Amino acid sequence: MPLFSKSHKNPAEIVKVLKENMAILEKQDKKTDKASEEVSKSLQAMKEILCGTTDKEPPTEIVAQLAQELYNSGLLVTLIANLQLIDFEGKKDVSQIFNNILRRQIGTRSPTVEYISAHPHILFMLLKGYESPNIALRCGIMLRECIRHEPLAKIILFSEQFRDFFKYVEMSTFDIASDAFATFKDLLTRHKLLVAEFLEQNYDVIFEDYEKLLHSENYVTKRQSLKLLGELILDRHNFAIMTKYISKPENLKLMMNLLRDKSPNIQFEAFHVFKVFVASPNKTQPIVEILLKNQPKLIEFLSNFQKERTDDEQFTDEKNYLIKQIRDLKKPTA
Repeated sequence: MPLFSKSHKNPAEIVKVLKENMAILEKQDKKTDKASEEVSKSLQAMKEILCGTTDKEPPTEIVAQLAQELYNSGLLVTLIANLQLIDFEGKKDVSQIFNNILRRQIGTRSPTVEYISAHPHILFMLLKGYESPNIALRCGIMLRECIRHEPLAKIILFSEQFRDFFKYVEMSTFDIASDAFATFKDLLTRHKLLVAEFLEQNYDVIFEDYEKLLHSENYVTKRQSLKLLGELILDRHNFAIMTKYISKPENLKLMMNLLRDKSPNIQFEAFHVFKVFVASPNKTQPIVEILLKNQPKLIEFLSNFQKERTDDEQFTDEKNYLIKQIRDLKKPTA
């Protein structure tokens, strides 16, 4: 097959052959076996150009030519749109090619980030990939690579599709739900100032959806969501969000209920959110009233709370501090 490998060293030729064979796969006619084979070969050739081989780096001008061909031909979009038609190894190759080309920089520019910013439906195709079990994890890998770049993270955060995450993290397939949660967490923690702006602008909608996760029947979802909530409200960039969250009595009541959850791990994560309500020097009146109403019960409960954590000095210190704060609360004088 010398002719095949020779022609495949030319980026324009690889892209042309790959595009033609992807079109055959899309039609799903009798020639798909042969086309599938050609797609695999083309993807491998493309990967070799981008990643080089063990003994030599990929030539910059060939990589640039390949990237340009991928943009101009629309092949990048075709590969994502029809990922489920590609065989298992080919799917892996597509995600490697995509992530490699996404990291490519020319000076301070990231050409693929610019390309995807101009074609945002690529991001939403990747996100929707969570609905297809045979491509969900591959789409997750590519989506997280996109989120590393603030302009792409911003497009997802401020889109209507962002709320689809609340559905995906609750999916019945454990691997897919966990992967979706990893992407969701990345999106809410990687670009601090951007996320703070997003949460402030969309507080009511987002936290209404988030509360449903804290009531989830799924133990893993519930625990991960609580842990992430603690991380978000304790981040100094989210001070305005924290202030708003801990001013609401219904949020305090929810944490007090979760402190009594049957799972010690859920209780522990709830403790880290609960402590923010108690430790705040600027408690709202409704919060003070709930704490006062439950003062004796809370002191007794916290005194016996997770006593087995004897080796966790920080936890013990925080617990003692909260008990003191609750004990020192006074009814406001009329």
